[in-house]
Amino acid sequence: MFKKINLIVILAFPLMLYAQPQQEMVEVIIAPDHADWMYKIGENVNFNVQVLRNGNPVEDVEVSYEIMPELMPARESKTINLKNGEKEIKGGTLKEAGFLRLQAKVMVDGKAYEGKATAAFDPLNIQPTVKEPEDFWAFWEEAKSESAKLPLEPILTLMPERCTDKVNVYHVSINNYQAGAKVYGILAVPKAEGKYPAVLNVPGAGVRPYYGDIQMAEEGVITFQIGIHGIPINLDPQVYDNLRYGALNEYWTANLDDKNDYYYKRVYLGCLRAIDLIESLAEYNGKLAVKGGSQGGALSVITAALDERVQFFVSYYPALSDMSGYLHGRAGGWPHMFAPFKENPKEADPREVETASYYDVVNFARHIKVPGYFSWGYNDHVCPPTSTYSVYNVVDAPKQLLLAQETAHWSYPEQREKTDQWLLDQLEVKKTALK
Repeated sequence: MFKKINLIVILAFPLMLYAQPQQEMVEVIIAPDHADWMYKIGENVNFNVQVLRNGNPVEDVEVSYEIMPELMPARESKTINLKNGEKEIKGGTLKEAGFLRLQAKVMVDGKAYEGKATAAFDPLNIQPTVKEPEDFWAFWEEAKSESAKLPLEPILTLMPERCTDKVNVYHVSINNYQAGAKVYGILAVPKAEGKYPAVLNVPGAGVRPYYGDIQMAEEGVITFQIGIHGIPINLDPQVYDNLRYGALNEYWTANLDDKNDYYYKRVYLGCLRAIDLIESLAEYNGKLAVKGGSQGGALSVITAALDERVQFFVSYYPALSDMSGYLHGRAGGWPHMFAPFKENPKEADPREVETASYYDVVNFARHIKVPGYFSWGYNDHVCPPTSTYSVYNVVDAPKQLLLAQETAHWSYPEQREKTDQWLLDQLEVKKTALK
């Protein structure tokens, strides 16, 4: 199966799947008066607010609302009555490129319901606030060189309960960056003889098990889904809960005052080691893409910038983007470590600000040379569109943006279908390849 490595194969154990969120009985529906939610700087926006239950207006309901540039202090707060369940609210305008949001809350039968809508003002003119350090690229080239000195030493554990008639599935561990550090992932390889393109799946934030992208593997693609914390990703869920609220609580701030020891250094380099694993597979045909959302959207851009073996990438609402925005009077990207200083930017630790600039997605995006496909919505309060456009607008390579304006920190199935089809097209895979 493999051409460059020696491996150990061990039997593994089954895991459980996630549940999906459900829609609430009462809906607070808000929409700007432009169908595309787009406005020119200086143009006024009006928001239409509806409160519906079972598809019908909730009459004589009180709505409390705020209007603000996204994630910044409200510039208007009011409570009004919707006699027939609907009302238009004047939102005003912005004097520079950005986003203006209306958030509304109602109480129905003792339960609170919320809604929001966010108008875009010339978003393609948004420019990042973060600056690129003079030694940015040299810093990462040196880190890559040090990481590459470690042997990969992969261990692949066959997971027969995950395998299908078309795909073999393995739990994988490989060495990462520093001696003793590991990257763990779920590898899915088509069984049919031949050579296949590959997709590296990089994860969103959190501490959890992973299950692999078996569906895409069954289309005729090698998939490798990794975790970032250096722990196996097929353990009992309670292990991850203990870590989430214990040793890995707020891991994104660990050693933020030291660019050489910040938590994400081995995370970024671990993505490159994952590519080393993919490249070692005898079944791999040399075509590689990376995809992810949120933290994974960030890692997708970063990996594509750092590793020339990546030929395409998909990034949903990338986190870790223009994190310094709060220090310049506007929203910054997740994990919002500088949000506490938006009123007094000078109180931010300059060492942390400096470190963040070496890890900000914007500075990697400036070096992107391969085609990318982005997707997000305007209502995202985790990875606000001001921060994600800061990334998109500096990419000087072929790029596409699929907007789903009303989405927050989630995506529609149609978005996933379109981006996956784009990936398959780039990788020259027919969707019915193994069906």
